Amino acid sequence: MVKVFSSGGKENGEIQLPEVFSTKFNYATFKKAFLAEQSEKFQLKYTDPMAGKRKVAELTKRRRSFKTSYGRGLDRTPRKTLSRVGTNFSYMGAVAPNTVGGREAHPPQAEKKLVKEINKKERKLAIKMGIAASADIKQVSIFHSIDGIKELPIVVDDSAIAVKKTKEAKNMLSSIGLSAELDRIMKKTIRSGKGKLRGRKYRKKLGIVLVVKENEKTSSAFSNLNIKVTNPSALSMTDVSQAGKPGRLIIWTKGAVENLR
Repeated sequence: MVKVFSSGGKENGEIQLPEVFSTKFNYATFKKAFLAEQSEKFQLKYTDPMAGKRKVAELTKRRRSFKTSYGRGLDRTPRKTLSRVGTNFSYMGAVAPNTVGGREAHPPQAEKKLVKEINKKERKLAIKMGIAASADIKQVSIFHSIDGIKELPIVVDDSAIAVKKTKEAKNMLSSIGLSAELDRIMKKTIRSGKGKLRGRKYRKKLGIVLVVKENEKTSSAFSNLNIKVTNPSALSMTDVSQAGKPGRLIIWTKGAVENLR
């Protein structure tokens, strides 16, 4: 049993936690699921399959053939014709990797497979592990400032997230004991390097996740505080982990806990 908090930060009853919060943790499965999810975001990089191959380069070594290189002391590098006087040709190397404008020797291939596969049951189990780890106060305290919290998970009443102003949302979370955590996740630092010129000047810490019940609309009050709002069916490994490590701070609404399976 855990306490349920109202919009004013006061206790408003208790709720029985579902079995998912008792899932045993296995780091290998958890890490595998996280890497599999991250691999779906990789961008494939490869060259044009016809790069360096668009020139007609042919050179025969036969004695009596037309356009021959026989007796000229030329190697077998494929060549394109630059000029011609009768049966005498002026050549230039092409296509081969050792020529100017030729193809790459071993270019990155478009067929390369970057996405790591994982079974559906393994992925679901890993998400359950992340949910269970979010209730471990010792693990969560490694990444979050939760000195004012006595028990996890944090469950709030469904009406508590109906606030429309950021100030009201901040006051509610501070009254629960998350004032130090809010200061941590709202702090911005300026990125070093050229990332400042590419639309990502500021950096923030990974924030809190607020899980609401299905199809419930929330205002931007919480997202303004670097809090991600989602629902139980949309939870991913990114939501329940701290960059691949267990211990993400998750706030649940009462309806979301009841919808957990």
